[in-house]
Amino acid sequence: MEKVTSQDGTSIAYYRSGTGMPLVLVPGTGGSNPAVGWTAVVPALEKHFSIYSVDRRGRGESGDGSTYAIEREIEDIAAVVDSIGEPVNLLGHSFGGICALEAGLLTRNIRKLVLYEPSISVPGVPIDYAEGLTDRLQALLDVGDREGVLTTFYNQVAGMSPHEIEQLSSSPAWSARLAITHTLLREMQAEERYNFDAQRFRDLHPPTLLLLGGDSSKYFKEAIEVLRAALPNSRIAIMPGQQHIAMYTAPDLFVSELVQFLLEPL
Repeated sequence: MEKVTSQDGTSIAYYRSGTGMPLVLVPGTGGSNPAVGWTAVVPALEKHFSIYSVDRRGRGESGDGSTYAIEREIEDIAAVVDSIGEPVNLLGHSFGGICALEAGLLTRNIRKLVLYEPSISVPGVPIDYAEGLTDRLQALLDVGDREGVLTTFYNQVAGMSPHEIEQLSSSPAWSARLAITHTLLREMQAEERYNFDAQRFRDLHPPTLLLLGGDSSKYFKEAIEVLRAALPNSRIAIMPGQQHIAMYTAPDLFVSELVQFLLEPL
């Protein structure tokens, strides 16, 4: 485990493994400690890349600020990228996809960008949490029911099926996920406030892969289409039969799409 200091002085941890071109992995809301959170795909990716698995702020070995803002998360990812000292491949999942996308405006050191169902609001299909959901999650957290917080979040927010949640809960990463439940509400609120402005990205030119599950919700499908129209050098890859967590439910397919894109010549 190594650390870098972000712009506001917060220490951001990451776990490094493998050899080859750098690949930075940024987890979404509810994503666990990176030492175990990418377990299903890292062994295959290590054969091709030097992996930098980021512990986002407030999680694991990373520090946290006195107040929270998504802008600090974005600066964290740019700090990790710039610390590597060469152009990197950057992958962001869900909320981490917003952080990775926005980091592209803060650093020139991104070789290729991969966004897996970033959680942006789009016209006509905004993030629309069920009435009272944040209050229910806060109540569960207040009584220490972290398991209830996670299962409710994955079902009601991420749209995961009971079977997918069962897969996650039986994985080695589950205990690490439980440890970061305190970050869920603040990131949900940041997603609701985040305003995607396509014009800001018209000059973002790193080749970009937009990963989408074939069975994902309308919200994610619409978001990917909006990004495809906004990003000048992007394309969509659909993973048949998958939803929001293909790195767990179909790791071979996930790795295949990722490696194929990243190893293509510029």
